[in-house]
Amino acid sequence: MRQIDIQGWMALDRSSAEPLYRQVYRTLQQLILAGRLLPGAKLPSIRDFAASLEISRNTIVNALDQLGAEGYLEARVGAGTFVSRTLPESQLQVSSRARPAPVPRPHSGKLSSRGRAVAALLDPAPDRPGFVSPVGAFSIDGPDLEHFPWETWQRLSGRLGRRVPRRLLGYQQDLGFGPLREALAEHLAGTRGVRCSADQILIVSGSQEALFLAGNVLLDPGDEAWIEDPGYPGVRRALTAAGARLMPVKVDDEGMDVAWGEAHCPRARLVSVTPAHQFPLGPTMSLRRRLALLAWADATSGWILEDDYDSEYRYQGRPLQALQGLDGGQRVLYVGTFSKVLFPGLRLGYMVAPPQLIRALAAARTAVDLHPPTLPQAILAEFMVRGHYWQHVRRMRKVYAARCQELVETLKAEFGPELKLGPYDSGMHVVLWLPPGTGDRDVSQRAAELEVECLPVSAFVHGGVQRSGLLLGFGRLAIEDIRPAVTRLAQAVRDVIPPS
Repeated sequence: MRQIDIQGWMALDRSSAEPLYRQVYRTLQQLILAGRLLPGAKLPSIRDFAASLEISRNTIVNALDQLGAEGYLEARVGAGTFVSRTLPESQLQVSSRARPAPVPRPHSGKLSSRGRAVAALLDPAPDRPGFVSPVGAFSIDGPDLEHFPWETWQRLSGRLGRRVPRRLLGYQQDLGFGPLREALAEHLAGTRGVRCSADQILIVSGSQEALFLAGNVLLDPGDEAWIEDPGYPGVRRALTAAGARLMPVKVDDEGMDVAWGEAHCPRARLVSVTPAHQFPLGPTMSLRRRLALLAWADATSGWILEDDYDSEYRYQGRPLQALQGLDGGQRVLYVGTFSKVLFPGLRLGYMVAPPQLIRALAAARTAVDLHPPTLPQAILAEFMVRGHYWQHVRRMRKVYAARCQELVETLKAEFGPELKLGPYDSGMHVVLWLPPGTGDRDVSQRAAELEVECLPVSAFVHGGVQRSGLLLGFGRLAIEDIRPAVTRLAQAVRDVIPPS
């Protein structure tokens, strides 16, 4: 086969910042993709190639090695270097661009009924209307990342990274990293009164996965489930994905109205609830209703899904014991997350399940993703065992308590005696109630135009009409930024509700 003379095709720019070997590589790749170097064509020898371009042999070797590794060239011992007869996938994709697009065949693209229901809930507009950015003033999207002990976290990460035990590099126990589950069991017993062993804890990729697993393991399509109204949109998605028929149950100053749920949906199979700090309105579920809910579960063999998403942050008194602790762990699945305390990107959460359910839940999680990444679990376990976790929580309680106080005082000064707020003794947001009949979405949209993010309460309503209000998060809002943000918010309210 005749050797190709490609000297005339090479135009090297010796003044360019791009290395010469990359210029050779790129030019040859383009010639092959354009069809000017056909499959099977023989390239000059490395010596002749280098001499013709007046560059070093190493430059040619580096370029040809890269092309060979990517499948564009093949070397034959004693014969030389040739353009590959079997083209790499990337070349096939590029060359296909020049072909006429095939006429699409008709396809209904029909989803299952459950798939259509889930897809309808994924439109972000109902949940996040009228906001400028996920970290704007009064965002509820997460904790303060500036105060996180990054140096400590990085030191633990580096220490583990330098001496990674081989056991962490393979597949792990389906429940999650053992030392992390042991640390969690001890922590939850001391802070939330949760009664469990490490073998009852399943590590998940955030609390959303826990909600999804619980729904799919405990519910058959068509089973009824209570959800709080207003409530967390994520639980609605998870239970809808399980095929449940949802019954929105109203929330008042005592939390979910259990008697209302029993009267309107007595055959429910599962109840999802946020008793420590109801999302989004903020009340703590009264002991009277907690006991009523546990009695309902016992009488009907129902299940309670307790989402304890931010109970670490309580600023007045001690929180009531978790439902799981009151129940003894028989009918309650307790769900928690590290997103609100540490950082959302960690994507780690946990579920404490009754002994008779834990294996089924672990099997369901294994069917989805086997297990969450192990190295972050190992770092977090060290972070907890060495006391850094609880130290961080105590520090942030003071930070958030100061911000909450500043926000409430500033709101009172700006809005005067007409101001009505939801509970603000825990969590990282406050609800500002608007006058009856006010469109909270209109106020939210106007606030967004003034670079203030405040989600409307109506975005979290699942059933009946609720009062108009705005969620004001202070987790990521520096204390010196609170007053100007409240000033802009007040302007938005005045623009929508002119003074009488």
